Amino acid sequence: MRLTAAELHERGKDAANHRRFAASRRALTAAQARTDDPDLGARIAGTLSYVLAQTGEPDAAERMCRDALEAVGISASTRVVLAGQLGTLVMHSGGADEAERWLTEAIDGMADAPGERASCLMNRSVVRMQRHDLSGAAADLEEAVALYDELGDHEAGAEAQHNLGYAALLRGDLVTALGLMTRSRPVFVETSDLATAIADLDRAEVLREAGLTDEAEELLAEVAVRFGAQRMRQTRGEAEFQLARSQLHHDPVAARRTAAQARRRFEALGSEGWAARAASVELEARRLAGRAPSAAEYDAVASRLRGLGLAGEAAATALSARLADPRRKTMRVSADAPTAVQLRSFEARSAHALDAGRPADARRLAAAGLDLFTGWQGAFGALDLQASMTMHGAGLLSAGLMAAERSDDPGVLFEWGERARNIGLQVVPVRPPHDADAASDLAELRMLRTELGADWATDARVRAVRDRVRERQWSATAGAGAREQVTLAALQGGLAPDVAVLTWVYTGAALHAVVATRDAARIVHLSWERVRPLLDGLRADLDATALAHGTRMAAVVERSLAGRMSRLDDELLMPLLGQVPGARRLVLSVPGILSGIPWALLPSLADVPFTLATSATRWLASAPRPLRHAAVVAGPRVARAGDEAHAVAQAHGDALVMTGAEATVGAAITAAGQVDLLHVAAHGRHSADNPMFSGLELTDGVLFGYDVDLIGTVPDTVVLSACELGRSAVRWRDEAIGMTRVWLHAGARCVIASPVLIPDAAAADLLPAVHERIAAGRTPAVALSEAAADTGIRVPLHSHGDGF
Repeated sequence: MRLTAAELHERGKDAANHRRFAASRRALTAAQARTDDPDLGARIAGTLSYVLAQTGEPDAAERMCRDALEAVGISASTRVVLAGQLGTLVMHSGGADEAERWLTEAIDGMADAPGERASCLMNRSVVRMQRHDLSGAAADLEEAVALYDELGDHEAGAEAQHNLGYAALLRGDLVTALGLMTRSRPVFVETSDLATAIADLDRAEVLREAGLTDEAEELLAEVAVRFGAQRMRQTRGEAEFQLARSQLHHDPVAARRTAAQARRRFEALGSEGWAARAASVELEARRLAGRAPSAAEYDAVASRLRGLGLAGEAAATALSARLADPRRKTMRVSADAPTAVQLRSFEARSAHALDAGRPADARRLAAAGLDLFTGWQGAFGALDLQASMTMHGAGLLSAGLMAAERSDDPGVLFEWGERARNIGLQVVPVRPPHDADAASDLAELRMLRTELGADWATDARVRAVRDRVRERQWSATAGAGAREQVTLAALQGGLAPDVAVLTWVYTGAALHAVVATRDAARIVHLSWERVRPLLDGLRADLDATALAHGTRMAAVVERSLAGRMSRLDDELLMPLLGQVPGARRLVLSVPGILSGIPWALLPSLADVPFTLATSATRWLASAPRPLRHAAVVAGPRVARAGDEAHAVAQAHGDALVMTGAEATVGAAITAAGQVDLLHVAAHGRHSADNPMFSGLELTDGVLFGYDVDLIGTVPDTVVLSACELGRSAVRWRDEAIGMTRVWLHAGARCVIASPVLIPDAAAADLLPAVHERIAAGRTPAVALSEAAADTGIRVPLHSHGDGF
């Protein structure tokens, strides 16, 4: 039987709702040909306009909808439906004011149509989010969720909940945003690949704002391909726009290309608002790449954005103009502006003050901006989230460091060195209670890693479980305020006569150090031009030395490494030690750029106890616990691990020993919660892509960084006799994260570990000697130094945290 126009319209709407746009267009075109009813014809035109907009014809869609609204003979109910449709179309083209007027008219007329009302509420929430009316957007979405619940429409309800997550993202609440989006995602997966891709586009924004740019860009590349396959040019452009925003943080040249491509796509579609937003990102990419646009270019784009009702983006563009040319008059932003815009305002004003020769004002403004950043960051206790979020404070940190450099005051330079070190550490975490679901997910990851081998991280199942683990940990680990940063004077007052604190400060272009003892503090200016080439190729030399151990090539590679270490010693350490001839113990506070140096191999540190402090603030506040109980774990496939484990246990008398089948992840976690000292002899690998998944290989799989959060009270001292687990991934300037930092963040006072490969035999001979001295009452750093001197074994094992 031939379908009626009304039946074809319903079929077309259903196909459009399931994003089968080609089928929808065929049904709607046929429906138009089968009716002369102006009211039904107008409704068909409204639905068809939506399909046209989704498939790359926004101008034609808007004309069709406006014509339908002006048609004679349409009912009041049809008018409100068309008003909602036109509001949605105008929203996508960038006319926020007009879009909100049309959508409000539609919502007010839909009291008896809950499904249509909920849809218009969803769209108006998007307009309100664009205008940063986040409370209004949340109210719309909460009403939409309630309406969809009443209707039993789980798919639309999931979309509304997902959008509530996006509103949380704009408020800066990344944990809530990710949680809401994660809970909604299974519904989209069941619905269609395209629905999942649209949700993942927003989820990528959360990952980017959390500083996880690699993951965000991988996800954006995937969804852009899916949108392209569906000929959804507008949505593909939005994916490219978000990709460009992510690339700004690490590859401005690529960001410029991507933003320009998105801008051209939006211009071809007539999407003025999105084109203006892409143009703003393009300008920022040019600035960051060292090719600052002209003032006229900035002003033109900012004016376009303001005219389209996008005040937040307009303010951000105007502030970028001031960063490009600090001589331009500074501007303030309102207190309710997005946090990112407020941070940029402080950065621009700091740059202006420094350019005007007012470094003290520049430092004050940069510090005020960082205080704002800390207030935002303070809600999040999870280590990886704190660390990755530091990208948002990197510009302010650079501004403050450059201003501090001009002071030539040890107290000022030390303050900013500490700010750099503490930016990802200052929030005190509230440790979560044991989570059985998290433990189950981590066990599943261990199984998948064993099953899949080296390429395990690319598997879709692994990614799904990994995301659940991270979302749980972010949600469960709260922040309990920020630590108060120590001043140089307070640090000096807490130093013993034989201790010196050496703080290196990297400004991005220059390297300095502050040398502090109880009686004096001095600045030492170093040559970054001579240090930087010595860091290139350092890791390759270190790995080659470890691999050549015991072979005929050993002497050759060891001489090469020794020469490099001697030159680094001359540049980095000797100028500082000359200022503190009476120091017998050293506290080293180093920036991320120097974190891969094997300090124990520097000639000047031979026989000198030292500890690598995460910051002077953390080191000074540290207090040791009595070492009463010890546990030793030996993983599989480590030469002499059993001998090492029993020798370490013998040093402590009644230590708990787990080897062979007993050396499981569960047993290690249980033991770690019951002892004061934990020694693990196992293969270890640092995961640069996701350092929280660095781990120790035990009998039943890998003990991940996330597993450490399942330990109620971690040991005071942890010894990781494993390759590379003292290594950290430096994400944003100073912030480094790795397995060592995981244990310290969880509450360990000291971690002994190496940043590079070390021979198993050397560890097996050296570390029992270290434990003998710890058991005799030596501090970890002193025990490590004495054992190295007595055995003649010098390997890059370091005391991290407070080794004294």
